[in-house]
Amino acid sequence: MDNIQFEQTNQPLSSSLFLDIQKDILSGVIPPKSKLTEQSLCAKYNVSRTPVREAFRQLESDGLIENIPNRGAFVIGLTKRDISDLFDLRCLFEVQAIEWAIQRITDEDVESLRETIEFMEFYTMKGDTDKVLYFNSSFHNTIYQATQDRMLVKTLSTYQTYLKHSAPPTTFSDDYLKTILEEHRIIFDAIDARNVAAGKIAMENHMTQSKLRRMSKFF
Repeated sequence: MDNIQFEQTNQPLSSSLFLDIQKDILSGVIPPKSKLTEQSLCAKYNVSRTPVREAFRQLESDGLIENIPNRGAFVIGLTKRDISDLFDLRCLFEVQAIEWAIQRITDEDVESLRETIEFMEFYTMKGDTDKVLYFNSSFHNTIYQATQDRMLVKTLSTYQTYLKHSAPPTTFSDDYLKTILEEHRIIFDAIDARNVAAGKIAMENHMTQSKLRRMSKFF
């Protein structure tokens, strides 16, 4: 299992730059209220002005920066309330996603989820937090794709990205890894049994506990 190949993508420079700046804003590397200029970002990320301008448009569209006339672009970032609201919204959409996924999932997707759970178990036993969290995201992404609904996939992928990158650096106990493994295993069992009601309960519990863990630990 140590030879697992993690996904790599070749993205246009403008998209890659947007993701880099987005991550730096969400993680606090670029703090709220910071003024952004084309010149400073060109120097920081070693790019030309064209991809920076495109990144500015995307960041403003996503509500992460604000262009103030005659003053420039300033970082908004995420507040504590924003993060709490994101958890609540994600919970609603995750519950809908599990319903549609169970109704529409293929046998191949079920086997992919089964393998993901096995990887999560393996890396939980090794105490490898990074790989557990990687397969955690992979598990949810497979569910998103199984819904066969493009807008839901896009929405949940965005929520997942925002919450992941806005989490402050921390260490996780063995109990934490075992807990999220068990929560995912219960979700998988419902999917494997094609039990929509059990799946929705399991997903809602997982999302509720995720919010409690995050908000109590960091705020």
